[in-house]
Amino acid sequence: MPGLVNALVIAAVAAIVIARQFRARAIDTDRRWWLLPVILAAVALREPGVLDAHHRLESAALLAVELLIGLATGVGWGWTTRIWTAPDGVLWTRSTKASIAVWAVGLALRAGVFALGSALGLHQDSSALMLGLAGTLLVRGVILARRVRSADAVSPPAPAYGADEQPAWKERV
Repeated sequence: MPGLVNALVIAAVAAIVIARQFRARAIDTDRRWWLLPVILAAVALREPGVLDAHHRLESAALLAVELLIGLATGVGWGWTTRIWTAPDGVLWTRSTKASIAVWAVGLALRAGVFALGSALGLHQDSSALMLGLAGTLLVRGVILARRVRSADAVSPPAPAYGADEQPAWKERV
């Protein structure tokens, strides 16, 4: 896939995922939450331009930093997502204001990594960003799955960091 198509795929996936997370929605425990991150990683890894051919070591270091930022963003996002049990026993989830801060810091750090790579004269492909997004989604999914399992055992579940203590509202359909 050309770089422009990769960038559009990344932007579309990020926009859909972020928009869905800030609306209250029921958690489907049977869903394959890991599928989208695996597909993103597979698409990113099949591209030949993940590393700069002329600066392999520096490019690999920036890719590692990008992945670490993605994993840290996923951890922060997973722990700042609010999970609660409705009176009918259904588990619900919604990201909090703290989740917005986690995303903002993650994006700023990624922009800094891109700027550093540009200053060093490295060729940067969108595949690194796609791998970072895949890592973010995968880690967030793992954390939410564990929190959901513990929420099933404990009632009421512990609030997320930065969660509002006000009761959640349901959107009108």
